[in-house]
Amino acid sequence: MSLLATLAPHLPFLRRYARALTGDQATGDRFVRATLQALAEGEGTLDEALPPRVALYRLFQVRWRRGEPAPDRSGTPASDPLEAARSHLMRIAPMSRQAFLLTAMEGFTPSETAQILGVDFGQIESLIQAAQREIDAELATDVLIIEDEPVIAADIQALVEELGHRVSGLATTRNEARVSAARSPPGLVLADIQLADGSSGIDAVKDILSDIKVPVIFITAFPERLLTGERPEPAFLITKPFDPATVKAAIGQALFFHPRHAPTAAG
Repeated sequence: MSLLATLAPHLPFLRRYARALTGDQATGDRFVRATLQALAEGEGTLDEALPPRVALYRLFQVRWRRGEPAPDRSGTPASDPLEAARSHLMRIAPMSRQAFLLTAMEGFTPSETAQILGVDFGQIESLIQAAQREIDAELATDVLIIEDEPVIAADIQALVEELGHRVSGLATTRNEARVSAARSPPGLVLADIQLADGSSGIDAVKDILSDIKVPVIFITAFPERLLTGERPEPAFLITKPFDPATVKAAIGQALFFHPRHAPTAAG
């Protein structure tokens, strides 16, 4: 099997991790492209002693530590200076958050995470705990849950409230979501893609984002509908059935990277 064929199944998820790490799809994709370019040009190699996915993420981390690749500005209008400054700030991700993302969101074991980050196994647990303390310190917010399965909606609500947040609404259709968001603007949206009446959670989110700026986490059994590379993809995408720890991690990261909660100094 060729190297490309070996790595291809893992690339959509590496892009997901890169987006979560940087808080921005374009920036995350630049890091992924730079990683693959380094591999193609012989500037980086995959550790053959590691499983391919672990080796790929490890190579990405090596490229991450070198700093941001130059953006491709061909045909792209100049960005707003304030947005550029915010984007730069959001790229600051201490080792604790990387360990937290790799275990809670990407599903790596602590041993694999240690290999990816190039740290001693004994450090991983303390790194994860440090990230959890930081995330728990975030301000509580109002959460809109868009989910048509009552049991799943109840599970998500319990997780949200366990983290100290408030549920501002439970919607099962696009129209219910739009009405709920207008009545009580949320600080975070958790959305399924396929809703009760055949409407789309993606369209519901678009309706909401046309009126307010709010972080969104998609929780879906159909991740392939969003991980196509053909249009802007969500930074936070969780596959059903989900691990509660994954949802908690995504909520913390989504709020951390959103402007109202963004850090003000390097961690």
